[in-house]
Amino acid sequence: MKFEFATATRIIFGTGTIREAAPLAAQMGKWAFVVTGHSTERAEMLLGELRKHKIDFVTFNVTGEPTTNLVKEALQQARQAKTDLVLGIGGGSVLDTGKVVAAMLTNKGRLEDYLEIVGQGRPLTQNPVPYIAIPTTAGTGAEVTRNAVLGVPEYGGKVSMRSQLLLPRIAIVDPELTYSMPPFLTATTGLDALTQLIEAYVCNKANPLTDGICREGLVRAARSLRQVYEDGSNKSAREDMALASLFSGMALANAGLGAVHGLAGPLGGMLNIPHGLICARLLPYVMQANVQALQSRAADSQALVRYDEIAQLLTSRNSARALDGVEWMQELCSGFKLPSLSQFKWFDRLTIRFDKLTTSPSGLVPSEVEGVEGLKEADLPAIVARSQKSSSMKGNPVTLTDDELIDILKKADKFD
Repeated sequence: MKFEFATATRIIFGTGTIREAAPLAAQMGKWAFVVTGHSTERAEMLLGELRKHKIDFVTFNVTGEPTTNLVKEALQQARQAKTDLVLGIGGGSVLDTGKVVAAMLTNKGRLEDYLEIVGQGRPLTQNPVPYIAIPTTAGTGAEVTRNAVLGVPEYGGKVSMRSQLLLPRIAIVDPELTYSMPPFLTATTGLDALTQLIEAYVCNKANPLTDGICREGLVRAARSLRQVYEDGSNKSAREDMALASLFSGMALANAGLGAVHGLAGPLGGMLNIPHGLICARLLPYVMQANVQALQSRAADSQALVRYDEIAQLLTSRNSARALDGVEWMQELCSGFKLPSLSQFKWFDRLTIRFDKLTTSPSGLVPSEVEGVEGLKEADLPAIVARSQKSSSMKGNPVTLTDDELIDILKKADKFD
């Protein structure tokens, strides 16, 4: 047996730990580039503490999922500010943007040179400037992953920059920062974390260290995601989900993922659909397809045993088997009443403020989305073709055929 494990140099977890960010930042630099979400509102306390510690800073807003164009704009501003320290405070899009900016400040060449698929996949050779990652959602685990996902508009898809050097110097995970997440965002980010825990546990590069992390994360997410969706003020459930997200990031960074994320990349790039929503729609059907494919083609696979174990962790029943876990997940996702993939069309033209959403986009005025196309059945073969080339798909515990993947997409969108 051989495996590696790498994570952020230092992880600080706990309610109120955001207050440790500025003193730590003061030890690392004097000119900070602070990446935030659509506004600096959630970062105001952090910015005030940076001022107290005599750290000059500029802020940069990430209003949607990051693209190469957005990162280039951020990088230009960071260079002009003579940045020697980067802080990211926000969701996965914010944290990934911060990673790339920190790395590109010290590594020469074009951004595209370091990207997979559309570029050379050139390795980073210089340590990034110090980077502190502070998540405000509980889902991606991006504060402890060694990759950053960027949309490439001219390619019509998403690609990654990957390097162990992308791991943040410090990850500060403060559950208190997630208290204000509305139900819609709580559900989709939480299902992203659940997806990552499940896929890392059954993928073909799982190892004993990530196994333990996944099991602990699955127990916490299973008992708390529905609770925190129904009652966002439940502090113990918020803490559970913050830990589940952290563990999911640690696990995927060291084991890998599977077909949900293999499909999510092309879907997100083609339709500009938020990543957590895609995972939420796909997860039950990928689980079902994997279990059925393993039962028919590899009945002695250890992955089937692992799906049984997942079912037991999710349901808290020792007698549960793989398909019981699939049923549990389908019921959970159905309870959140998430829109189908073809209903995501309103993201193509609009920057949606997640804090204005509750459980669905039904409050949007129809004229706002007039003429915008969502997922169509004719798109499915192209999406599947791209997904089959992804590194995540290669980690899936069983090779799914094009027809099986198309069937997953049809069920996720309920195409007739």
